[in-house]
Amino acid sequence: MIATFINCATVLLGSLLGLLLHKKITESFKTIVYTGAGLVAMVLGMRMAFSTTKIVYLALALILGGILGEWWKIEEAILKLGEFLKNRFAGNESGKDFSYGFLNASVLFCVGAMTLVGAFKAGAEGDYELILTKSVMDGFMAVMLTAAMGIGVAFSALTILLYQGGITLLANQLKPLVNDLLLAELTGIGGVMVLMIGINLLGLSKIKTANYLPGLLIIIALVALEPLTPF
Repeated sequence: MIATFINCATVLLGSLLGLLLHKKITESFKTIVYTGAGLVAMVLGMRMAFSTTKIVYLALALILGGILGEWWKIEEAILKLGEFLKNRFAGNESGKDFSYGFLNASVLFCVGAMTLVGAFKAGAEGDYELILTKSVMDGFMAVMLTAAMGIGVAFSALTILLYQGGITLLANQLKPLVNDLLLAELTGIGGVMVLMIGINLLGLSKIKTANYLPGLLIIIALVALEPLTPF
């Protein structure tokens, strides 16, 4: 768990640095930061998305996952959680910026292969190198996102602690279920979600990114059933 604690610490540190910028920049400069963060997310998302080797799995997972997420109102639930955290810990912060900062950072920091592989290596092998590398990257992204959206980004450290830390603790039990195909497909659909974040930050559209999270579970199911599928 030490690597996950370090990851949480770098996100918190990056958020504190970004908050110094957030309080000082005007709306015009905030637009520049949104654009920079959006473009970085687009590049990162495309790199991840191209990891997929089963485009049919990706299409099915995104469409079915999006339908389930809209039905279950996942994004609304996460935004309500963000609103609760804002009211509890950061009452003076803009509600919209706080909630979307929390949401976008939570998705961005947790959907990649580095989270999964790094957590498995840390938990099962005591190898912290990948998570430590991810920690540095997350810290820099936290600076950019917090400068644009505010302190809500810092609370994504809770998501990292629960999700990444949980995988680390269960690494020995979950390791037999993980193979190269699963990692590739999870990275692919995670990349598409990061692309959605980039599109939102650039103001090109308003995609309810969190509603596509069930697609991660659908990808896992499709990979598990891969020997039985015709594609």
